[in-house]
Amino acid sequence: MKLLHRYIFVSVALTSLAAVGVLEFVLLVGNVIKDLLGWALAGQLPLDTFVHLMGLTVVVVISYALPPGILTGVLLVLGRMSSDREITAIRGSGVSVAGISAPIFFFALLSTGLSLAVNFYFMPRAKVAYETELAEAIRANPLSFIVPKTFIRDFPGKVIYVGEKHGAELRDFWGWELDRQNRVVQFGRAKSGHIEYDEAHNQLVVTLNDLQAEVHDRQDPENPAKVHRDLGAGRATFNLSLDRITGNQTVRVKMKWMTFDQLMAEWRRLGRPDPKVPAAERERARIKIQTVIQEKFATAFSVLSFALIAIPLGIKVSRKETSANLGVALVLAMGYYFATVIVGWCDNRPAWRPDLLMWLPNFGFQSLGAWMFYKVDR
Repeated sequence: MKLLHRYIFVSVALTSLAAVGVLEFVLLVGNVIKDLLGWALAGQLPLDTFVHLMGLTVVVVISYALPPGILTGVLLVLGRMSSDREITAIRGSGVSVAGISAPIFFFALLSTGLSLAVNFYFMPRAKVAYETELAEAIRANPLSFIVPKTFIRDFPGKVIYVGEKHGAELRDFWGWELDRQNRVVQFGRAKSGHIEYDEAHNQLVVTLNDLQAEVHDRQDPENPAKVHRDLGAGRATFNLSLDRITGNQTVRVKMKWMTFDQLMAEWRRLGRPDPKVPAAERERARIKIQTVIQEKFATAFSVLSFALIAIPLGIKVSRKETSANLGVALVLAMGYYFATVIVGWCDNRPAWRPDLLMWLPNFGFQSLGAWMFYKVDR
């Protein structure tokens, strides 16, 4: 019996590790393309910083890759064993489904503990370190925001194009100011210019020479009859704030980025009377913190829920194909996370207790898994 349990445990552990690795890679590539690749191509991230940020991203996304990875591993192993008639042979020797499942549940418990550590400790610290280091790296080379021969849309309400850039000197500068409906209200073109960084205000200061400008009517900017051209500005200076791009000088830590100790400290602080904050507002904030805590707990315990539903499903379906089992795992995981998103929409309704509703997806999966477990063991 020990040999059987060791065989199942090792098979599930190795396969789950491989599945978590694949999902981790997919999520890592997506996050790198979305958040880091643009900065790296623009020359704003040194190679060592880029690699370190990728390492921090691995820690951040593992909290999302671990539960579906365990689900995939269990389905793959049991689907293959069932297809090869190993499950039939094991049950024929007198071992029940519960006996087959024991090492899997033990592995799921270990994975749940790991997921709790990641959700409440490693992921929050890695996320804060990631945001802080990214902001510092971008601020360290602020002039690189101006990329030649590129339409730059990073600055709110402005579009900028520069033909050439040599250090802080600019050539062939084009700039558009837009209103809230993205209509041009001002346009300027200059043969040359100069750019410098104002660290005190976290902004770029652009000085233009030989400026030719046109100003549109702000009430009717698309009417060509109301456009005033060639105002003869000649030389002009304007500022480009970097706050929206780089953030403020300190990274604002969101609740989901807090460790368990930080969340509890904030929860206790909100529980104390404060004449500056109404009691109802403090209670809503406490419910939001409770929701974040319960979400992290529920996500970790989803490993057990996935294991409970994967065991009878893997035995019953008897699929040996990796792609089929992977597809089933992805559908189940997407269903779970979709249910979590729906529950998350209730976080602004404290009376509905969204912190407790976070456990509904787990309860639904465990109930379905228990029923399937009962059916397959008969």
